[in-house]
Amino acid sequence: MSAEGARPTFYYDFNSPYAYLAAERINTMFDPPPVWQPIALWFVLQHHNRTPWSMQPDTKEPGMREIERRASERGLPAIRWPEGWPEETYGLTSLRAAVFAQQSGRAEAFSLAAFRQMFAAGRSLADEDNVLLAAAACELHPRAVLKAVETRGVKDGLRKATDEAIERGVVGVPTVAVNDELFWGDDRLEEADAVARAAAGAG
Repeated sequence: MSAEGARPTFYYDFNSPYAYLAAERINTMFDPPPVWQPIALWFVLQHHNRTPWSMQPDTKEPGMREIERRASERGLPAIRWPEGWPEETYGLTSLRAAVFAQQSGRAEAFSLAAFRQMFAAGRSLADEDNVLLAAAACELHPRAVLKAVETRGVKDGLRKATDEAIERGVVGVPTVAVNDELFWGDDRLEEADAVARAAAGAG
Protein backbone atom coordinates (compact mmCIF):
# COMPACT_ATOMS: atom_id res chain seq x y z
CA MET A 1 0.00 0.00 0.00
CA SER A 2 3.00 2.30 0.01
CA ALA A 3 2.86 2.95 -3.72
CA GLU A 4 0.77 5.94 -4.82
CA GLY A 5 -1.34 3.84 -7.17
CA ALA A 6 -2.21 1.39 -4.39
CA ARG A 7 -3.58 4.02 -2.02
CA PRO A 8 -7.35 4.33 -1.63
CA THR A 9 -8.97 7.36 -3.25
CA PHE A 10 -11.34 9.65 -1.35
CA TYR A 11 -13.85 11.32 -3.69
CA TYR A 12 -15.64 14.38 -2.35
CA ASP A 13 -17.49 17.60 -3.18
CA PHE A 14 -17.76 20.53 -0.79
CA ASN A 15 -21.55 20.78 -1.04
CA SER A 16 -21.91 17.39 0.68
CA PRO A 17 -22.12 17.50 4.49
CA TYR A 18 -21.58 13.75 4.64
CA ALA A 19 -18.34 14.29 2.75
CA TYR A 20 -17.43 16.89 5.38
CA LEU A 21 -17.99 14.36 8.14
CA ALA A 22 -15.82 11.84 6.30
CA ALA A 23 -13.09 14.38 5.63
CA GLU A 24 -12.77 15.17 9.33
CA ARG A 25 -11.77 11.61 10.20
CA ILE A 26 -10.58 9.78 7.13
CA ASN A 27 -6.85 10.48 7.48
CA THR A 28 -6.83 9.11 11.02
CA MET A 29 -8.45 5.88 9.87
CA PHE A 30 -6.36 4.89 6.87
CA ASP A 31 -2.67 4.06 6.90
CA PRO A 32 -1.40 5.47 4.62
CA PRO A 33 -4.06 8.16 4.19
CA PRO A 34 -6.04 8.08 0.95
CA VAL A 35 -5.53 10.30 -2.06
CA TRP A 36 -7.96 13.23 -1.77
CA GLN A 37 -9.77 13.74 -5.08
CA PRO A 38 -12.32 16.53 -5.55
CA ILE A 39 -15.00 15.88 -8.16
CA ALA A 40 -18.00 17.84 -9.41
CA LEU A 41 -20.92 16.01 -7.81
CA TRP A 42 -23.53 17.79 -9.90
CA PHE A 43 -22.21 16.14 -13.07
CA VAL A 44 -22.12 12.75 -11.36
CA LEU A 45 -25.76 13.18 -10.38
CA GLN A 46 -26.71 14.26 -13.88
CA HIS A 47 -24.95 11.27 -15.39
CA HIS A 48 -26.86 8.86 -13.18
CA ASN A 49 -30.13 10.85 -13.35
CA ARG A 50 -30.19 11.08 -9.55
CA THR A 51 -31.78 13.66 -7.26
CA PRO A 52 -29.84 13.91 -3.98
CA TRP A 53 -31.56 13.42 -0.64
CA SER A 54 -30.93 17.07 0.20
CA MET A 55 -33.22 18.18 -2.64
CA GLN A 56 -36.12 15.92 -1.71
CA PRO A 57 -38.67 17.28 0.80
CA ASP A 58 -39.20 13.96 2.57
CA THR A 59 -35.50 13.26 3.16
CA LYS A 60 -33.86 16.68 3.54
CA GLU A 61 -34.83 17.46 7.14
CA PRO A 62 -34.16 13.94 8.52
CA GLY A 63 -30.82 13.93 6.73
CA MET A 64 -29.83 17.28 8.21
CA ARG A 65 -30.73 16.12 11.72
CA GLU A 66 -28.68 12.93 11.22
CA ILE A 67 -25.65 14.94 10.14
CA GLU A 68 -26.01 17.21 13.17
CA ARG A 69 -26.22 14.14 15.40
CA ARG A 70 -23.06 12.58 13.95
CA ALA A 71 -21.14 15.83 14.22
CA SER A 72 -22.12 16.15 17.87
CA GLU A 73 -21.20 12.54 18.65
CA ARG A 74 -17.76 13.03 17.10
CA GLY A 75 -17.01 16.23 18.98
CA LEU A 76 -17.14 18.42 15.89
CA PRO A 77 -18.46 21.98 15.98
CA ALA A 78 -22.21 22.28 15.69
CA ILE A 79 -23.27 22.19 12.06
CA ARG A 80 -24.11 25.62 10.66
CA TRP A 81 -26.06 25.34 7.43
CA PRO A 82 -25.14 27.96 4.84
CA GLU A 83 -28.04 30.04 3.64
CA GLY A 84 -29.57 28.54 0.52
CA TRP A 85 -27.96 25.11 0.94
CA PRO A 86 -27.82 23.01 -1.14
CA GLU A 87 -29.17 24.63 -4.31
CA GLU A 88 -27.62 28.08 -3.87
CA THR A 89 -24.29 26.98 -2.40
CA TYR A 90 -23.06 24.81 -5.26
CA GLY A 91 -20.29 26.05 -7.51
CA LEU A 92 -17.17 24.98 -9.33
CA THR A 93 -14.75 27.64 -8.08
CA SER A 94 -14.07 25.88 -4.78
CA LEU A 95 -13.56 22.55 -6.55
CA ARG A 96 -11.19 24.10 -9.05
CA ALA A 97 -9.32 25.71 -6.17
CA ALA A 98 -9.04 22.23 -4.62
CA VAL A 99 -7.53 20.92 -7.86
CA PHE A 100 -5.01 23.77 -7.77
CA ALA A 101 -4.28 22.97 -4.12
CA GLN A 102 -3.82 19.33 -5.11
CA GLN A 103 -1.27 20.36 -7.72
CA SER A 104 0.49 22.35 -5.00
CA GLY A 105 0.52 19.44 -2.55
CA ARG A 106 -2.07 21.06 -0.28
CA ALA A 107 -5.28 19.28 -1.22
CA GLU A 108 -6.02 18.02 2.28
CA ALA A 109 -5.28 21.30 4.05
CA PHE A 110 -7.32 23.38 1.63
CA SER A 111 -10.19 20.93 1.49
CA LEU A 112 -10.55 20.70 5.26
CA ALA A 113 -10.46 24.49 5.49
CA ALA A 114 -13.11 24.74 2.76
CA PHE A 115 -15.37 22.15 4.36
CA ARG A 116 -15.10 23.99 7.68
CA GLN A 117 -16.05 27.26 6.02
CA MET A 118 -19.20 25.56 4.72
CA PHE A 119 -20.42 23.48 7.61
CA ALA A 120 -18.68 24.77 10.73
CA ALA A 121 -18.85 28.48 9.90
CA GLY A 122 -21.93 28.35 7.66
CA ARG A 123 -20.27 30.30 4.86
CA SER A 124 -21.24 29.35 1.33
CA LEU A 125 -18.42 28.43 -1.02
CA ALA A 126 -20.47 29.86 -3.87
CA ASP A 127 -19.07 33.12 -2.47
CA GLU A 128 -15.56 33.54 -3.84
CA ASP A 129 -14.41 35.40 -0.72
CA ASN A 130 -15.03 32.29 1.40
CA VAL A 131 -13.01 30.17 -1.01
CA LEU A 132 -10.15 32.63 -0.59
CA LEU A 133 -10.47 32.43 3.20
CA ALA A 134 -9.96 28.68 2.96
CA ALA A 135 -7.01 29.21 0.63
CA ALA A 136 -5.40 31.66 3.02
CA ALA A 137 -5.77 29.16 5.86
CA CYS A 138 -3.40 26.80 4.05
CA GLU A 139 -1.06 29.51 2.78
CA LEU A 140 -2.27 29.59 -0.82
CA HIS A 141 -2.06 33.15 -2.09
CA PRO A 142 -5.48 34.53 -3.05
CA ARG A 143 -4.22 36.04 -6.31
CA ALA A 144 -2.62 32.73 -7.29
CA VAL A 145 -5.88 30.92 -6.58
CA LEU A 146 -8.00 33.40 -8.54
CA LYS A 147 -5.67 33.07 -11.50
CA ALA A 148 -5.45 29.27 -11.27
CA VAL A 149 -9.19 28.56 -11.19
CA GLU A 150 -9.55 30.21 -14.61
CA THR A 151 -6.79 28.22 -16.28
CA ARG A 152 -7.50 25.47 -18.77
CA GLY A 153 -5.25 23.07 -16.89
CA VAL A 154 -7.21 23.34 -13.63
CA LYS A 155 -10.61 23.24 -15.34
CA ASP A 156 -9.57 20.20 -17.35
CA GLY A 157 -8.16 18.59 -14.21
CA LEU A 158 -11.52 18.77 -12.45
CA ARG A 159 -13.38 17.58 -15.53
CA LYS A 160 -11.01 14.65 -16.02
CA ALA A 161 -11.22 13.60 -12.36
CA THR A 162 -15.02 13.74 -12.48
CA ASP A 163 -15.21 11.76 -15.73
CA GLU A 164 -12.82 9.13 -14.36
CA ALA A 165 -14.87 8.82 -11.17
CA ILE A 166 -18.04 8.29 -13.20
CA GLU A 167 -16.29 5.71 -15.36
CA ARG A 168 -15.09 3.98 -12.20
CA GLY A 169 -18.67 3.68 -10.99
CA VAL A 170 -18.92 6.51 -8.45
CA VAL A 171 -22.55 7.56 -7.98
CA GLY A 172 -22.24 9.92 -5.00
CA VAL A 173 -19.95 11.31 -2.32
CA PRO A 174 -18.24 10.62 -0.09
CA THR A 175 -16.90 7.55 -1.86
CA VAL A 176 -13.70 5.71 -1.03
CA ALA A 177 -12.25 3.54 -3.76
CA VAL A 178 -10.05 0.64 -2.65
CA ASN A 179 -8.67 -1.05 -5.74
CA ASP A 180 -11.82 -2.08 -7.66
CA GLU A 181 -14.24 -1.70 -4.73
CA LEU A 182 -16.26 1.44 -4.03
CA PHE A 183 -17.60 2.41 -0.60
CA TRP A 184 -20.20 5.17 -0.78
CA GLY A 185 -21.15 6.96 2.41
CA ASP A 186 -19.70 8.33 5.62
CA ASP A 187 -20.99 5.20 7.34
CA ARG A 188 -18.88 2.93 5.11
CA LEU A 189 -15.45 4.30 5.97
CA GLU A 190 -14.80 1.54 8.48
CA GLU A 191 -15.61 -1.10 5.89
CA ALA A 192 -13.35 0.56 3.35
CA ASP A 193 -10.54 0.77 5.88
CA ALA A 194 -10.87 -2.93 6.68
CA VAL A 195 -10.65 -3.85 3.00
CA ALA A 196 -7.65 -1.54 2.52
CA ARG A 197 -5.86 -3.11 5.49
CA ALA A 198 -6.60 -6.62 4.20
CA ALA A 199 -5.27 -5.67 0.79
CA ALA A 200 -2.12 -4.21 2.35
CA GLY A 201 -1.59 -7.38 4.35
CA ALA A 202 -2.07 -9.54 1.27
CA GLY A 203 0.47 -7.42 -0.59
